[in-house]
Amino acid sequence: MSKLLGDFKNGLWQENPTFRLVIGMCPTLAVTNTMINGLSMGLATAFVLLASEIVISAIKKFIPNNVRIPSYVLIIATFVTFVDYFLKAFFPSIAASLSLFVPLIVVNCLILGRQEAFASRNPVHRSIADALGMGLGFTWALLLLSTVREFLGMGSLFGFDVLGTSYQSMVIMILPGGAFITLGVLVGLMNLISRNTN
Repeated sequence: MSKLLGDFKNGLWQENPTFRLVIGMCPTLAVTNTMINGLSMGLATAFVLLASEIVISAIKKFIPNNVRIPSYVLIIATFVTFVDYFLKAFFPSIAASLSLFVPLIVVNCLILGRQEAFASRNPVHRSIADALGMGLGFTWALLLLSTVREFLGMGSLFGFDVLGTSYQSMVIMILPGGAFITLGVLVGLMNLISRNTN
């Protein structure tokens, strides 16, 4: 039980994909201009990570070593296609705003890296704990980043105006430059917190 808890907690903080490992940066920087985009991308990635880790961990003994990476990509692509069609069917506005970044989940180094480093070497129950921790860690990181950017860039949270019409928005925060600035500050804060707690 302690191993499962450790696997889960790892992705939330110690090996957080965004703030500690700094992987999966393409969607992190591209879609976090609003909270709904950040949350949607985080949940989509978490679902693909969880589903693919379960499948790969369950069938790892049947995958020949020389075709394991193409096999992982095929399994991941199956779940990404499901997410893409689901968003287009039920949430077309979110699908439009995430556009090509949902299909790019297939080659997200977070997803492929966890298959190679964890799911292919551990039993299903530990892979589930790892995927939940990494997926939730990625999701909360994207949500935090998008919260800061939307709040400072538009004065709103989840599209609801919070600061009123008198707020002078910081337009750079919703542009790519704002993503880099915010990410840099948040990574620095996480490193400072980790250093002070160790």
